[in-house]
Amino acid sequence: MKIPFRAIAILIVTSLIGVFAYQAYWLVGLYQSMKKDMDNTLLEVLQLTDYNELMARCDSLRTYGNQHGQIEVASDLKDTVKTISTIDGKQGYSLITVDEPTTATVDKNGSIELLTKYFQRGIHSQLDLFTEVNLQLYDSLFTHTLAMRGIVYLPHRIEMVNLREDSTSVQAISNPSTYIPSQEAECFYYNYDLYNKMAYRLWVEPTNRVVLHQMQGILGTSLVIVFILGISFWYLLRIILRQKTVEELKEDFTHNITHELKTPIAVAYAANDSLLNFPTDTPEKRKEYHLIVEEQLKQLGGLVEQILSMSRKEKKDFQLNYETIELRPMVENIISRQLLKSEKPVSIRLQMEEDISLRADRTHLSNMISNLSDNAEKYSDEKADICIKCQILGKTCQISIIDKGIGIPLDKQPFLFNKFYRVPTGNRHDVKGYGLGLYYIKMMAELHGGSIRVESSPGKGSKFVLTIPI
Repeated sequence: MKIPFRAIAILIVTSLIGVFAYQAYWLVGLYQSMKKDMDNTLLEVLQLTDYNELMARCDSLRTYGNQHGQIEVASDLKDTVKTISTIDGKQGYSLITVDEPTTATVDKNGSIELLTKYFQRGIHSQLDLFTEVNLQLYDSLFTHTLAMRGIVYLPHRIEMVNLREDSTSVQAISNPSTYIPSQEAECFYYNYDLYNKMAYRLWVEPTNRVVLHQMQGILGTSLVIVFILGISFWYLLRIILRQKTVEELKEDFTHNITHELKTPIAVAYAANDSLLNFPTDTPEKRKEYHLIVEEQLKQLGGLVEQILSMSRKEKKDFQLNYETIELRPMVENIISRQLLKSEKPVSIRLQMEEDISLRADRTHLSNMISNLSDNAEKYSDEKADICIKCQILGKTCQISIIDKGIGIPLDKQPFLFNKFYRVPTGNRHDVKGYGLGLYYIKMMAELHGGSIRVESSPGKGSKFVLTIPI
């Protein structure tokens, strides 16, 4: 059972839309996931930078300072963290209650992340009693840590803020120094003291561009895949459409060629039947019937020869039978046959200043001129006025068939010599044909080493110029 072309087209378009929609859904999900990871990364980098800054201050005190002492941090593994510091005889002490037992944190999460955070805050609370936070160093370490995470350039501003008073305790350090947060800028907080009073505040512009930059490889690959799929689906749809067109053309061709074959057969059969069943002693009458039969058989033979020639040409085993041809007798014979078989008034003139001889395939040259002459008659109004002009130009012979018929629209002329193509004739249904005549002429002209072209204007007639080497 044949599936309608419309159903196939809808299926292909729906599939393509589905692929695009899924790809877009997947990319959006990936973007959201990477955006969330980016936010978590910034928070992690804030904490890691705080630890590195603490260690840098400790090294500074030990190497360049005069202070001597120690900081101890301890936990009872239940719900408290205690820090004790002794530097140059000065002792500091702090105690904090943890929200949940640290043992539960270790058992449940399989890590000591929360415990480490409280230990780090404990060290912070004691170290800050003896030396201030180096915010400039913190900013430098933050930028370096970001680079290690693959984020090379991220304009930002870091501040130390008092969360309880909602005030900035230390003037902001910017990287670059000219960076000023916009209204769309996002902020991240990292509490660094035991009492959740002090925090680092990070200002950055929305990280969309950073995330998109990280996704550029995936986005590029996805776009290439979508492009390839789109081209593939388009090509598939085009092939199916072409197959549908070819199928319709074959059906039209079968219908038209059957009609074209039946017409001469029926006429020849009727003339022969008259000779057999209605004998007459008039020689002129018998000759007329014989000429009708001969003409119809020639027309039938020419049609069959055209079809066979095109079939053999496509199989690459076609060869022309060249011979020397006197052009005037051939054209005059074609004119005589045209006048004899014409169903409407026809005037055909031959313009040939000198006798012309050329080497060509007699059968196919005769068919080419006959087809052009037939077309000139078919596409004329009630009376056909045709001129066949033959002349020598250089080493070629130009045979022009000129009519004063209905003409051919300019937008249809590029398709005239395509296989199975017929110019729409509107409400006229008296023009017979099968869309192979001009294709056959073009093919044979090129096999002879020549060409065929057309000049036409609607309502003014047409001129077909057949060029054949001498």
